[in-house]
Amino acid sequence: MTYQEFIDKKKTVVLNTGIDVDCFSECLFDFQKHIVKKALQVGRFAVFAECGLGKTFIQLEWALQVSKIGNVLILAPLAVVDQTISIANKYGFDLSKITITNYEQLDNINASDFVGVVLDESSILKNFEGAYKKKICEMFSGFRFKLPCTATPSPNDDMEICNHAEFLGLKTRSEILATYFVHDGGDTSKWRVKGHAEGLFWNWVKSWSIMITNPADIGFDGSKYILPNLNYHQYEIKTPSRKEFQLFNDTAVNATNFNQELRDTMTERLNKAAEIINGSNETFIVWIKQNVEAEYLKKLIHDAVEVKGSDSPEEKKKNLLGFADNKFRVLITKLKIASMGLNYQNCHNQVFASVDFSFEGLYQGIRRSYRFGQTHDVNIHIITTDTMQNVIHSINRKQVQFNNMKSKLTA
Repeated sequence: MTYQEFIDKKKTVVLNTGIDVDCFSECLFDFQKHIVKKALQVGRFAVFAECGLGKTFIQLEWALQVSKIGNVLILAPLAVVDQTISIANKYGFDLSKITITNYEQLDNINASDFVGVVLDESSILKNFEGAYKKKICEMFSGFRFKLPCTATPSPNDDMEICNHAEFLGLKTRSEILATYFVHDGGDTSKWRVKGHAEGLFWNWVKSWSIMITNPADIGFDGSKYILPNLNYHQYEIKTPSRKEFQLFNDTAVNATNFNQELRDTMTERLNKAAEIINGSNETFIVWIKQNVEAEYLKKLIHDAVEVKGSDSPEEKKKNLLGFADNKFRVLITKLKIASMGLNYQNCHNQVFASVDFSFEGLYQGIRRSYRFGQTHDVNIHIITTDTMQNVIHSINRKQVQFNNMKSKLTA
């Protein structure tokens, strides 16, 4: 056996389970029609598209075509459901055989009623031990048509992209790791792509997915998708020493003491956030981590509205969509509530008053405003303290990993 024959044996072929379609809704751009056509041909396919490239239109068109065979389910974050339905109604998509609901309704869904499923913001799959991921994979395991969609398929390391392949039913996580990955040194929780298998791995991923950051990535005119400037403003607040005979505080917070560090530095950070916001008449999104932070900020920013986890679903939707309609100037909320799927091009100023280790959270939060359709330069104000330097270092490292993954999939 030649070496090339050995390599060819290692290649994994994704079998198409889909349909050929050539007629699409006129409201789609040509590059969106191209993506839908390819996704329908493969049947079980992932769309990794940058925020603002019309994933909602892609999902609705894909669901419309599959609904000619049977019922289709679209799962989305809570506040995104109404937004998706509104777009569908505005552009004339027939929803008679399409159900659009949020992930929290999984227990009330009978999967046997559907032949196709769409996962909006499918990065929910990244937690391979998570209850949602396990339930979703089991519920839709036998489906011929699956379409997970997200801008951040693998924000922290390449291994996370395996979760999409597992959901699509292509390989189990253990099979993927055995084929393409190797333990990274002595830390058995870390994996990296084998050097000799890197080309095979990314070609395999591209056989069941598409990544696009601009229509030009796949041969279409991308001149209308050039974003304005993204301006970062970082503020590092010096905190007073908390230990006797020590001039400086420790600069390496970790997951264990992070929340305590937020409480210890709350006043300094939030006073700076209020100073930035009250010094302007423009709209702002303020990202926080703890409820007590919101309570403190609302005393300083009198025209702010908070969206919190304990709000009713109706209250959340009213305020999240109300901010998009410019019904109030300042939105205070958490990344886990509002960083996925919402369109906030009406706002080009954000303050991250509580930055944590999540690169995906930071990225998705920024992309609520910094997305195609934004007409102003976007200003991102990041407030940290001298005790959180390693948080920024961690985010920068993950940014490099994410950019590397995008370069592999758009090559």
